[in-house]
Amino acid sequence: MPRLSRVVAFSIAALATGAAFADPPAAPAKPKQIVIISFDSARDVSQWQRSRALAARTGAHFTYFVSCVFLLSPETRKEYAAPGKTAGKSNIGFAASKQEVAERLEQINLAAREGHDIGSHGCGHFDGKDWSKADWLSEFGSFKHILQNAYSINGIAPEPKGWRDFAGRAVVGFRAPYLSANRALYEALPAAGFLLDASGVSRGPVEPPTVNGITRFSLPQIPEGPNSRRVIAMDYNLYVRHSGGFERPSMAEEFADRTYHAFRAAFDAQYEGKRIPLELGFHFTLMNDGAYWNALERFAGEVCVKADVECISFRDYVSRRGERQAAVGG
Repeated sequence: MPRLSRVVAFSIAALATGAAFADPPAAPAKPKQIVIISFDSARDVSQWQRSRALAARTGAHFTYFVSCVFLLSPETRKEYAAPGKTAGKSNIGFAASKQEVAERLEQINLAAREGHDIGSHGCGHFDGKDWSKADWLSEFGSFKHILQNAYSINGIAPEPKGWRDFAGRAVVGFRAPYLSANRALYEALPAAGFLLDASGVSRGPVEPPTVNGITRFSLPQIPEGPNSRRVIAMDYNLYVRHSGGFERPSMAEEFADRTYHAFRAAFDAQYEGKRIPLELGFHFTLMNDGAYWNALERFAGEVCVKADVECISFRDYVSRRGERQAAVGG
């Protein structure tokens, strides 16, 4: 029998006997795209409010890396002594007043209740590249002491119920000022009870490894601008790229548009590809007339609301990874 005839005959026989053929296996579903948005220092109260409003609109949860000097008034600044410095010294100043401290503490409380992640950016924003393990532990100790005791140090009443417990256990993440890390930092982090560090930089998004109990995140370098040159995905680095670190408000719309398109392209590359988490970093300073916050709000408003996208905090990511590993381990 010719080959074609045999195929036809087989098909007819299969239909006659009711034989069924399985569908080809479906392609495995892609994981949700993770976006991790964070803010360093977290000083300006109005920017706390603005970021929380953005989160409420989009369902996002953010990480706020707080600098503890902003929980000290001019009168209480000597509660902090940086490694190798005299008491009351800071690279970024202190809170303007007791009232400002109270307002900032209220924002931290509200953000934590809303599910956001409160992390540590140290205290005085000093470069710790030459610090020892003991120096880092001293800085971490200052942060914890000031956060836990901020109400009593500044004479602010009433202290919310459970504040000290929250301040003592909730902070599990750190980002070094200037992203300046050294070996001693990674020796100190687990000793101080941290679970994650976000001080790294990578060429494009990467899956964060866990080393000695510390999950190490890296801000990616992403293509930006007409020549697609890579830049760290953080507002300050874009500010330096765009205007040399000087204000050019007349160019704010152009800078915002460039930033948005860089963020969106970096997102789309992962969303359509391997779905590696995308990290973006910001400050509360409105550089170039707020260009980078405007880009952030446009970007988050588009992507964080997608059904297969989650904009979550560093703490949430580490917690979920731990749950998955525990499930796999039995």
